Amino acid sequence: MTQVTEVRDAEAELLERVPHQLFINGEWVAASADRTLDVVDPATGRVIRTISNASVADGAAAMDAAVAAQADWAATAPRVRAEILRRTFDLLQERKEQFALLMTMEMGKPLAEARGEVAYGGEFLRWFSEEAVRVSGRYGENPEGTGRMIVTQQPVGPCFLITPWNFPLAMATRKIAPALAAGCTVVIKPAELTPLTTLLFVALLEEAGLPAGVVNVITTSESAAVSGPIIADPRLRKLSFTGSTPVGKALIRQSAENVLRTSMELGGNAPFLVFADADLDKAADGAMIAKFRNIGQACTAANRFLVHESVADEFARRVTERVNKFVVGRGTEEGITIGPLINAAAVAKSDALVQDAVSRGAVVHTGGTALDGPGTFYAPTVISGVTAGSDILAEEIFGPVLAITTFADDDEAVRLANDSNFGLIGYVFTADFARGQRMMERLETGMLGLNTGVVSNAAAPFGGVKQSGLGREGGLEGIREYLSTKYTLTPDPFAG
Repeated sequence: MTQVTEVRDAEAELLERVPHQLFINGEWVAASADRTLDVVDPATGRVIRTISNASVADGAAAMDAAVAAQADWAATAPRVRAEILRRTFDLLQERKEQFALLMTMEMGKPLAEARGEVAYGGEFLRWFSEEAVRVSGRYGENPEGTGRMIVTQQPVGPCFLITPWNFPLAMATRKIAPALAAGCTVVIKPAELTPLTTLLFVALLEEAGLPAGVVNVITTSESAAVSGPIIADPRLRKLSFTGSTPVGKALIRQSAENVLRTSMELGGNAPFLVFADADLDKAADGAMIAKFRNIGQACTAANRFLVHESVADEFARRVTERVNKFVVGRGTEEGITIGPLINAAAVAKSDALVQDAVSRGAVVHTGGTALDGPGTFYAPTVISGVTAGSDILAEEIFGPVLAITTFADDDEAVRLANDSNFGLIGYVFTADFARGQRMMERLETGMLGLNTGVVSNAAAPFGGVKQSGLGREGGLEGIREYLSTKYTLTPDPFAG
């Protein structure tokens, strides 16, 4: 009982430190008309913090602040921008346990996974602090010999960043860090369901010395109403969104009016291919990471397990054995490996997809049911024999459900894997490196994990093809999304 009490005391103390207001022009301010919204712990159903609920007017004020700060921030020396990002990284390392606990409370992921997200999210700060001083151009003679070409990179200008609920720290750092490194100012709107981590993170930026107006945060339950005028503002230059494909399409249509630069990291339907020659233990271990990381609530989550018919039964046995060892509960508790889904709708969706597959002949090996509350939990599930036409093969599950179907040869595996409007990531397990190389070229995805269940890294370009999005985040490519290219021609300095 003493340990539980201490944990609850730590949670209460942390929540008191989390800002509960909007951050506009370097100040924490209440929303107009004192509007509020409640943040709920999905593991308990309890309200853990009441925060400001931004209106259209608040969004406009945040945009005004970003525009006013743009010129000075763009003119700030790259080294100064880099040092602010690096100080923020260092502060995050000092307070990593606070951030991990906060994410577990507002999103539900187990504490061990939350710590992993702090490490991953922090790397974007460190990586882009280093990239800030490496933005380069080129100089050279034109082909005619009549002049010199100078190509430079400049910040695109004020940016509007919209982040999802499932990785509340990493999605914020993955967008804010390259924007600041490039010299852009920001208005960020975190998801209504998990806004606390972003608020606490922006307090770190403030502490690290970020000038007023460079980053502005609006939390709101009326996303479309508040976002619409910001996107329509002719002073906005860039929109970056991570979320569902339907919402992304709507935002692209809105952004077309002012021909905004856009980055869209949208839905996924990741295939996980296991060939007959694969090391099945490595494949099963990879499946645990690729499927159940973040309770399956990740755009990179393996969605369709395509397994060679000769090893499908054994693969199902091995993954079921591993899944049966998961411990479900509130992520703050010791030993918990699977937390709650984000809300009741997510539970209902997972269950509906499983029941549809079962009605078409699929077999449940373990799980397959929602769990009693409090909280919104779904049992970790393995099903096999999923047949063509099942909804679970077409829709992003976003839950702890591993669904297996089979293939007979390489061509069928590729056809099934590519039979999707999405193309974010794929996973391939094979002992044949030549086959792996062929899969690299044949699979229609922006990323591929070859004999590994996780690929995300701050130094690598993250993004997809087809309806999984536009642009890349992270890596050398990440900062380019926030830069525009300018070409200048000068006369031949040696003429006349």
